[in-house]
Amino acid sequence: MQVLEKKLSVRRCLTFVTGLVECLCFAGVVFGWASLVFVLKEDGYFSSLCFNTTGVNDTQKLDCSAQDEQFSLIFTITSFINNFFALPNGFLFDHFGTTVARLLAIFLYTTGSLMVALSSPALSFLLFLALPLLAIGGILFLITNMQIGNLFDSRRSTIINLYNGAFDSSSALFLIIKLLHESGVSLRTSFLFLSACSVVHILRTFFLLPRTFIPHPLPDRYAYGVSCGPLETMSSEVTANSCALTGAEDTPFTKDVPLKQEKTFRECLLSRFFVGHLLWLSVMQLRHFLFIGTLNPMLLRLTDGDSSLVSQYTNAFAFTQLCAVLCAPWNGLIMDRHRGKPRAAGETEHEADLRASVLSLLGPFLTALQCILFSLCASIPSLPLQYLTFILQVLNRSFLYGGNAAFISVAFPSCHFGKLYGLVMVLSAVFSLLQYPCFALVKGPLGGDPLYVNVGLTLLSVFAFIHPVFVYMHCRNLASERAKSKASS
Repeated sequence: MQVLEKKLSVRRCLTFVTGLVECLCFAGVVFGWASLVFVLKEDGYFSSLCFNTTGVNDTQKLDCSAQDEQFSLIFTITSFINNFFALPNGFLFDHFGTTVARLLAIFLYTTGSLMVALSSPALSFLLFLALPLLAIGGILFLITNMQIGNLFDSRRSTIINLYNGAFDSSSALFLIIKLLHESGVSLRTSFLFLSACSVVHILRTFFLLPRTFIPHPLPDRYAYGVSCGPLETMSSEVTANSCALTGAEDTPFTKDVPLKQEKTFRECLLSRFFVGHLLWLSVMQLRHFLFIGTLNPMLLRLTDGDSSLVSQYTNAFAFTQLCAVLCAPWNGLIMDRHRGKPRAAGETEHEADLRASVLSLLGPFLTALQCILFSLCASIPSLPLQYLTFILQVLNRSFLYGGNAAFISVAFPSCHFGKLYGLVMVLSAVFSLLQYPCFALVKGPLGGDPLYVNVGLTLLSVFAFIHPVFVYMHCRNLASERAKSKASS
């Protein structure tokens, strides 16, 4: 038994480490768009849209605003698809399990990377399909890996946040491709190698991850990775590849675990928690998407078209993205630490989890406040200040998505996690489509000056405070009711 338990422990750790590497190197690469745009411009993608125009003192200059508009449109579509398909991805994961979801992810991701490899300036339109495919495959990698946190209950929120931070940091992969391109490695070679890495994803799918799900909370004597069979010492256990029990969230695993009535999907959807959380995510996500999508033209404007300075600041932005994997776990550590504290008299585990999640939403320098500071810095047209903007952006983004997944996991039944996570991402994606009209407004009526749009988005970010305040008030009311009930009894 001790040998078996040791093997299971090693397998859990190996699953955790390889999942972290997968999220870090592949899942969120599309958000390194600013680095890839630099390479695409160097290679002449959409260069036919640039034309000579007469500037001040009859000087001739190259106007590439139409080229920038195409790149902005690609990122708008990609970021929308990335979130929109989180809903069908969530339903797919909840209904068919891990293996089916990952095989689809591998197919889409490989197809997308092959399309980029086969693209060229003459076939620039392939990017409109290739980048969304990379985004859909990447979000599926993230969804199927977040369940690994269920194996480490006392550190569950930390691991979920860590994986979301790794998802953010994976955008630095395009920086590596940019640096390799400057060293003579072609874009085609880089993406062919990315396609070949799908072999590793397939091996993880069949040898480390479950066919269905990792349940939460874990049942007593849960044996992760044990093949189903007539083992007398484990007759009550459910394996990770659960062939004995399906519908892990709906079936009691031990006699000591009482059945409880979970909220229906519809009740979760119509709750104030869900509506407030949607507003919280949508407002801040729009700010981040517009910043990433317009970073290259913004740097061109602040540097007066100096390509070497643009490259320097693009590299700095990509390097800061690597720090997301270091920033995100702190949010989860705060939640896990307070979840582990003794509960108040009459307080349920669910309420304790909610109380802990409030800390990650209301902290003095966290999430909504970070977003306002980041937006203020981005609004000031000072080139050196953008270094601080990059730091605030990656810090806020790592807390945003980690807090999003962690809050949904504690505020709603786990059997609805995939669907609710997908739906909140879909609805926030619809809201994020406003980034393209904002970009068109800057390029058109505002003459390339984004000041008024940035100020408007900064004011809009204030609405992100509504959700954490409501959750805090809800938890305080529950505590007050418990106190009154205790006093009356």
